[in-house]
Amino acid sequence: MDYILYFILTISILVFIHELGHFLAAKLSKMRTEVFAIGFGKRLFGWNKPNGFSLGDLPKELDLEGCTDYRISLLPLGGYVKISGMVDESFDTKFASEEPKPYEFRARPTLQKLFVITAGVMMNLTLTLLIFAGINFFQGKQVLKTTTIGYVNENTFASQAGFQTNDKVISVNDKRIDDWEELYNELLLTKLGIDKKVVVERNNEKVELTINGSLLSEASHQSSTFLPLGNSRPMITEILKDSPASKSDIKPNDIFLELNNNKLSTSSQAIEIISTNKNKELTIVILRNNDTVRTSIIPSVEGKIGVKIGDAYTGKIDFKKFGLIESFVLGTKDIFQYTVLTFSSIKGVFKGDIEFSNAFGGPVKIAQFAAKSADLGIVPFLRFIALLSLTLAILNIMPFPVLDGGHFVIILIEGLIKKELPIKFKIAIQNAGFVLLLILMAFILYNDILSL
Repeated sequence: MDYILYFILTISILVFIHELGHFLAAKLSKMRTEVFAIGFGKRLFGWNKPNGFSLGDLPKELDLEGCTDYRISLLPLGGYVKISGMVDESFDTKFASEEPKPYEFRARPTLQKLFVITAGVMMNLTLTLLIFAGINFFQGKQVLKTTTIGYVNENTFASQAGFQTNDKVISVNDKRIDDWEELYNELLLTKLGIDKKVVVERNNEKVELTINGSLLSEASHQSSTFLPLGNSRPMITEILKDSPASKSDIKPNDIFLELNNNKLSTSSQAIEIISTNKNKELTIVILRNNDTVRTSIIPSVEGKIGVKIGDAYTGKIDFKKFGLIESFVLGTKDIFQYTVLTFSSIKGVFKGDIEFSNAFGGPVKIAQFAAKSADLGIVPFLRFIALLSLTLAILNIMPFPVLDGGHFVIILIEGLIKKELPIKFKIAIQNAGFVLLLILMAFILYNDILSL
């Protein structure tokens, strides 16, 4: 139920912002809007409001009759704004047999049409920038002052790349690395897809690794499991009812220092030890409010103790505060980096370097990530919305029929030839694009279900 609620909330916010862009741009351009819909399919509820143009006076010859139907529809998978005189998702062509009216989309200048069709994307980009800048300004940024790799499990991206536990990264492609964010950016965000040379300090010696670009491309979509963070410890975030942990001395926010005389650095290490000691007593050394606590526990026959475990960084942290202008500059930089990453991922899919399911996610994955980010707090949830809003903007501006980018191309062609393309041709393009989009969505949903 949490997944469903957070999915609806997330999609509703993004769709509303996107369609609000089209709506406001249409009003500014003196075009009549007939429908403002959140969702598709059957109209559940809404209201009708007479068309008015409070953003400026209209010439007297314009017909102001008609209403805009503001509605919530059954399927929360998108939305649309129906503008008079435009071939869109509604496939309404009744206007084609009549002469263009001044308030119709088709009667307006090319630049106004392009402004209206790109306004949704611009609103999504604006939302992304405001969230990124707001987080930078109000929260600042924690800089984890470490480049040391934590416990490296076998058969992980980190082990495949050649990293070993306690490796200290010195440089990536000859660029000195001083903190964890720099390491993450240089490995997974900058020049994605190319091989990278990484120099690490291992047992007081410098070792050079060459990491395959396709491995980094694949890892970029699972960055949380790519490099285990050094100077960290497993932390108990939740204790389940009627579990071995609930009957022990373990409490939420406890940090595991040792388990069965093994010093711990990551949650995966703790899970591995617990799962391989079913029904055996384990000694535990815990850090609790700066005090050391020693206790023990017996995992169940399934190899579980009934807790949720995360990773808590215990090393040095620098805290940076940013001014308003700097916050927007950093927000713009974040948008650029994630845009490059998105296009690199799409390129990787076509080249076969990245699996389709790792690059694209549908309703199921969106619901999962929305719920998980919300569980972490308002800031992670807002960051997730910002990233999804950016992705929506990028995909929407692609020159694909039905999407804003497809409309943009048609409008541009009509502007260049100074003639409207035949309505039947535009309907055919829309139909073909709609069918292809449905097939793509079905394939993405299929991959979502397979990944559960």
